[in-house]
Amino acid sequence: MGKHSQKDFVPLSIAVLTVSDTRDETTDTSGQYLVNAIEQAGHTLHSRCISKDDIYQLRAIVSAWIADNTVQVILVTGGTGFTDRDSTPEALLPLFDKTVDGFGELFRHISFQEIGTSTLQSRAIAGLANHTLICCLPGSTGACRTGWDGILQQQLDARHGPCNFIPHLKLAVAQCDTRQ
Repeated sequence: MGKHSQKDFVPLSIAVLTVSDTRDETTDTSGQYLVNAIEQAGHTLHSRCISKDDIYQLRAIVSAWIADNTVQVILVTGGTGFTDRDSTPEALLPLFDKTVDGFGELFRHISFQEIGTSTLQSRAIAGLANHTLICCLPGSTGACRTGWDGILQQQLDARHGPCNFIPHLKLAVAQCDTRQ
């Protein structure tokens, strides 16, 4: 069985989407946390957007990023709860080619240590579409920190073993195509 880690860091191009009916760039602490974490880790911010919690707007934004050959990862914060307006999973699940079933389970496991059974109300999900990783986190800054520190920082680092997401992303696919 081959390993999916390598010795060199691979900087990724990452887009951040905040789903909120009330936040703007000055009040979006969750999106800003993700932007800071991405840059501190050595990745590149491709773009950042704030959108109302509307299924069709969310699908349009994320679909454009999925189709963009320079976007390798999309981090979405917000819209994963149970209120009538929370529709991120319903909006984005149909776009996934494959789901990363363990992402939500692992997020809730880690989150349980911080907020107890309230983690049940998180519908964090992840999937792959067109070799783009899409991770949907709750809208709180604490939840974004939990998701980044507990899962994403390692899984978006090519040096992390025994495996990580790098071989499944557009960059890795393009590299493999050129070796033929």
